[in-house]
Amino acid sequence: MRIIENVLSDRGSKYAVSGGPAASREAAAAFLAELTRAKKFARATHNSWALLLDEDGRREGVKNDDGEAGAGAVILRMLEREGLVNHIVVVTRWYGGVKLGGDRFRRVTEAVRIYLAECG
Repeated sequence: MRIIENVLSDRGSKYAVSGGPAASREAAAAFLAELTRAKKFARATHNSWALLLDEDGRREGVKNDDGEAGAGAVILRMLEREGLVNHIVVVTRWYGGVKLGGDRFRRVTEAVRIYLAECG
């Protein structure tokens, strides 16, 4: 599990991004359970995530917005573009009191880009 904390901040909201191998829905659930064992992540406003599963050449996208409408789809599209399979990416947001509107998608995209760049 790789966690990049305090990756971004915007109008009081703070972001982290994390990820790691996950070859099934069960592995994704285990990853999220491990991540949220840390009180900091358990108390986050949103833990949006996506995973592109590849089983015998068949790809299936799995995502969860965790209340941040559309965030899981943004992460999934980026994983599809990169061809990153069997790897979960989670963008965590702690709400800072100001609604970000469409800028929240830019922050999610930016967080995933940073994660992908650091993980090679």
